Amino acid sequence: MEPLGTSTVLLVICLSCLLLSAIWKSQANKRKKMPPGPTPLPIIGNALQLKTNHLDLTLCKASLSETFGHVFTLHFGTKPVVVIHGYDAVKEALIDRAEEFAPRGKMPLLDKYFQGQGIIFSNGERWKQLRRFALTTLRNFGMGKKSIEERIREEAQYLLEQLQATKEQPFDPTFLLNCATSNIICSIVFGKHYDYDDKKFLAIMAVMNENFEIVSSPWGQVANTFPSFMNLIPGPHHRIGTNLEKAKAFVTEEMEAHKETLDPSSPRDFIDCFLVKQDQEKNNEASAFTTENLIRSTIDLFTAGTETTSTTLRYGLLILQKYPEIEGKTNAGSTGVLLCFLHVGFLTLSLLRLLSEKVREEIDRVVGRSRFPCMSDRGEMPYTDSVIHEIQRFISLVPMSLPHSVGKDTPFRGYTIPKDTTVFPLLTSVLFDGKEFPNPTQFDPQHFLNKDGTFRKSDYFMPFSAGKRVCAGEGLARMELFLFLASILQNFRLKPLTDPQDIDIKPHLSSVGNVPPKYRLCVMPR
Repeated sequence: MEPLGTSTVLLVICLSCLLLSAIWKSQANKRKKMPPGPTPLPIIGNALQLKTNHLDLTLCKASLSETFGHVFTLHFGTKPVVVIHGYDAVKEALIDRAEEFAPRGKMPLLDKYFQGQGIIFSNGERWKQLRRFALTTLRNFGMGKKSIEERIREEAQYLLEQLQATKEQPFDPTFLLNCATSNIICSIVFGKHYDYDDKKFLAIMAVMNENFEIVSSPWGQVANTFPSFMNLIPGPHHRIGTNLEKAKAFVTEEMEAHKETLDPSSPRDFIDCFLVKQDQEKNNEASAFTTENLIRSTIDLFTAGTETTSTTLRYGLLILQKYPEIEGKTNAGSTGVLLCFLHVGFLTLSLLRLLSEKVREEIDRVVGRSRFPCMSDRGEMPYTDSVIHEIQRFISLVPMSLPHSVGKDTPFRGYTIPKDTTVFPLLTSVLFDGKEFPNPTQFDPQHFLNKDGTFRKSDYFMPFSAGKRVCAGEGLARMELFLFLASILQNFRLKPLTDPQDIDIKPHLSSVGNVPPKYRLCVMPR
């Protein structure tokens, strides 16, 4: 073969340069129409400007919103993402224009395993069918009704027995809280209750807990930013696939057992209902009710119904150890305790009295010690309710929501977001809004109290996201948080192993989720 001549080589180089120039100009034109943002570097994008240990607070920095406005573009590697910052912009996208911003955005670390199946990571007609079916089924099996409240109260009794069994010795509350919250969703999905020492049950919760930590870790963040590169790099992010296979095997075993005992006229749980629906649509080639979607949807419900609520409870118990005056350990009349709640402005004497009561005193007054708390008590327990809301606000559990996208080129606030661009509604920017919540970085239940001591609702309270993709189990989670936390504090005092001043309540991991540091505590019967 004859070597290429000099003129041929030069021609190839020139054509390559022209092609690269055309691509660059095309991308530059698109960038001009997109929201502004800091200049990205080749390949790594804006990676050097983003802190992997607390991404949401990095994005909330005033410098970004003040410089670029409430909608700006960042590059996660080579891919541009649009960040929506602040209540007005987030509300406009997720609520006022909910249909346009309903599509799920890219999460490469999980997309390669879910492949658009299930409820959380699907889009289009498949997502609409599966979500509608899940919501209907959850309601039919008691979500938001008295029947599910009774299940939660029964599970609270199991949890209290397990706490009593610790015999005032230090323990890690992670798996006890996981068991309690998981059994609620399991009663709906699998139609059964698992013992707290069931090895298979504990094993599946362990892998789900690990996956939540991995996707929220720097490993997970880098794997979502540079997926092709990280596929070649060893690390804990590869365990996600192995863990999901274990979850799939667990669900498949339950599904096969359900098939053997299925009575189509009397479905017992979500799996039964799905199998009945699947049979009804067996001749519909476009049906979303496939075996793969049953498995993935069940994993979605099981994970979402366990991890988010149990993590919120675990974080809440840590915060209450940090601030024992809120739980009710210190003298109710302590001036020092009250001063930690004072903001600029006049506080009435009635508010001061309310703040001095604390959660346990309120529980004792409203519920007493002879019965379990119930949801009808919540209206008479504004301080307890405000503490739970403040826990959710303060921890901002899913700080950037799960990513959204747009299904077509979408005008937004004077810019154009190109089709299929990933969009992050920055929920932390709403939950930490300084005008709505003075001193937002401080844990303060008064954020949800009126001056007369009544509970204060806020449109800025979006821990479950908002719009079309709002958490399907929001009502169930709210019920669990109130009943579990009130039951624990009704029966036990929390005893930290260190001085409360030394307790660190900053997230241990922060990306997809804010994960509290691991800790141990003692619970002392009252």
